[in-house]
Amino acid sequence: MARNIVDTLQPRSAVPATLIGVGLGLGAGSLVAASVSALAGYFARRVVTPEERRTGNSIIREVVTDAEGKLWLHFTKDSDTSEPGPCSFLTEFDSCALRLSAPEPVPGKPRLVARKIEKVYHGTLQGVRRGNLSGAIYEHPSDLGFDAEDVVVPLDGGDGPAWLVRGSANEDIWVIGVHGRGARRNETIRALPALGELGVTTLLMSYRNDGLAPGAPDGRYGLGDTEWHDVEAGIQFALDNGAKRIILMGWSMGGAISLQTADRSELARHIDSLILVGPVINWVDVLSHQARANKIPQSVGLFGQWLLSNKAGRWVTGQAAPVNLRRLNWVERADELKLPTLIMHSRDDEFVPNGPSLKLAALRPDLVTLKTFAKAGHTREPNVDPQGFAQAITGFLGKRMALLETI
Repeated sequence: MARNIVDTLQPRSAVPATLIGVGLGLGAGSLVAASVSALAGYFARRVVTPEERRTGNSIIREVVTDAEGKLWLHFTKDSDTSEPGPCSFLTEFDSCALRLSAPEPVPGKPRLVARKIEKVYHGTLQGVRRGNLSGAIYEHPSDLGFDAEDVVVPLDGGDGPAWLVRGSANEDIWVIGVHGRGARRNETIRALPALGELGVTTLLMSYRNDGLAPGAPDGRYGLGDTEWHDVEAGIQFALDNGAKRIILMGWSMGGAISLQTADRSELARHIDSLILVGPVINWVDVLSHQARANKIPQSVGLFGQWLLSNKAGRWVTGQAAPVNLRRLNWVERADELKLPTLIMHSRDDEFVPNGPSLKLAALRPDLVTLKTFAKAGHTREPNVDPQGFAQAITGFLGKRMALLETI
């Protein structure tokens, strides 16, 4: 199915001619074409446009104090609020940030779910009714007891803030954490316990359009097709500061970025391996899934993909250049994968389905180590199964480091 969808994106005229051609008629035909074009344009713009304001979908119904004086938030029960594992709660404009416990039922109130406030990072709940729940449960490496230096990585558009956690026994092996779309560098903190056990140095970096690093000139995501230049700058920073070998650890879209870096960077020879968490292996699969999940007709979803991947779509999406979706499809390009890769992906990921990860692992068992998880939402693997997550990393990197010692 992925191959068929990708193939429909490649012709320069077939898809738009089919859809736009409807608009050559009169009356209802032109209205249908206008509706298709408008919805497809909206879908395509949303994919590549960073969100500046998030009002939040999780609704607080009650704030309750238990017998020990601990505060609990009671949320309307849905797939987000009842998802297993701890999470963070962020209000609009990040005015308040909390770390919350795993969900628990509210006795006598089956439509609610409770989470205990474990830490207040900043702000207050006064007047707050809703917010966003995130798997990025730590605000700074110090929340896990790690000393981190504030450093800057020179990017094309300016300085990108980063945290540097120096290693001990293997300080010249650097892991570069690459966060996902709509996230920030704190998403990657959850890997520090496993990486600290191995004694490697870790660079948790920011990149264009994430709200910390300078924005791209067009203000749009490249879905990995452009952001890899910033990760290349992170590699250069590591090499300039004593790194001998590099491991890229990409989360979600950060997985797509890491794969592009390893494939296209002049510094790729310094990359030993990849670790990918809930990665985007094939953007066409993700976009098709998101269209279905949002009840967008298939024709509209395909036209939206065409807008993203063709020059004519730039006038609608605001992109400086189209996204090469074929180049981002590592199921189709499985034979071009060159580096040992650990993929950790939940079978219950409803945002980035793990089908392409399974396919890539099946196609390249010589290079890909696959660790699947259950009950974890998108990039929530370390929240739901922290021990399994850490063991997968230490097992994979332990073998890689043993090999490096023999070289």
